[in-house]
Amino acid sequence: MPDESIKQEKGKFEALFQHASMGILVSDAHGQIQMVNHFLLKQFGYQKEDELIGKKINTLIPSRYHSNHEGHQQYYNKHPKPRPMGVGKDLFAVKNDGTEFPVEISLSNYTMAGKSFTIAFISDISIRKEFENAIHQHQEELNETNKKIEELNNQLEQKVESRTRELQEALDALEASKDELTKALSKEKELSDLKSRFVSMASHEFRTPLSTILSSASLVAKYTEAEQQENRTKHILRIKSSVNNLTNLLNEFLSIGKIEDGKITANNFEFNLKEMLAVLCNEMEAIAKNEQQINFTYTGDEYIVSDPSLLRNVVTNLLSNAIKFSPEKSIIKVTCNILNTEIILSIKDNGIGISAEDQVHLFERFFRGTNVTNIQGTGLGLHIVGKYIEILDGKIEYKSELEKGTEFIITLKRHS
Repeated sequence: MPDESIKQEKGKFEALFQHASMGILVSDAHGQIQMVNHFLLKQFGYQKEDELIGKKINTLIPSRYHSNHEGHQQYYNKHPKPRPMGVGKDLFAVKNDGTEFPVEISLSNYTMAGKSFTIAFISDISIRKEFENAIHQHQEELNETNKKIEELNNQLEQKVESRTRELQEALDALEASKDELTKALSKEKELSDLKSRFVSMASHEFRTPLSTILSSASLVAKYTEAEQQENRTKHILRIKSSVNNLTNLLNEFLSIGKIEDGKITANNFEFNLKEMLAVLCNEMEAIAKNEQQINFTYTGDEYIVSDPSLLRNVVTNLLSNAIKFSPEKSIIKVTCNILNTEIILSIKDNGIGISAEDQVHLFERFFRGTNVTNIQGTGLGLHIVGKYIEILDGKIEYKSELEKGTEFIITLKRHS
């Protein structure tokens, strides 16, 4: 190649090497620096190439890594190939003034005149590390917010339990006064309407702060640039404000909103249904009236797949009603048939029965039959039973006549 062409090619190489937007150095097989570009000099705080040319690469590496680096260098000389350096590890470089900073390094190699050389491409990732640390900090703040929400949910359950006890005590006091029966019924209806309106209001009010938390959390994750700190701070403040609003709402929550908000789901697994029902019948006999009997009959496979907790609550509620609304010395029948594709469970009593007019409203929230106004109850039991059966993907039917008893029939699909 003519001398002029060689000079032009060399000029092109010099331009690429010196004007690259990342630090580049070339070292020999002994780890001595042979070439550095202007970007690297500025990157490491040096003024002239002579300050680095001929020195060991260890000059640019924190002293605590020197011994390990020599081993890595020897290994790379034996197995040279283009690759990133220190995969999965945090790499650091040291400036002329002793300041350390995080870097990413890619290695390549070439041979000239029988000698091996290594090229290192060095990028300062300090800004990216700052972003990552900021994101990590915001994630911890979000985790703390989630923890507070969980604590508030626990407080909600305690509040519901406390308010339920207070409501029961109020109903007991009203039942004790027969001459105030009309007034008590009027107040019970008023309370039912109030609770319904409150559930609707609370469900709406919960959605707004929770949506704010979700949207702000998503937006915080998107603001990764340093100059976007103001936006991140704004959304974190929105999250904190929404959590405070939730705290105030939870303190006022007085109803069975947990079911209405869809917070209960079926947790299906295999268990012994026959054993569970037998134990439950024995337990309920302990609260039965004088000489009341619970007759239990079971046919088919003992083990099924369903949610035993929800099913136990359903049977407990129906058995409790059968005991409550049946006279002394009566018989309550619990029958369970396990078929190939279905589970059929029946609870039958010989109690006061349900009128045709009341049957239309049987599973409505806070509804109580006209013939049970002098018997203790809140009107929530059958409403909860109906919701649980929906969650279990089943159906509940009933047969009843006044003074001839009531039978509830539950049908569930068999799961494998």
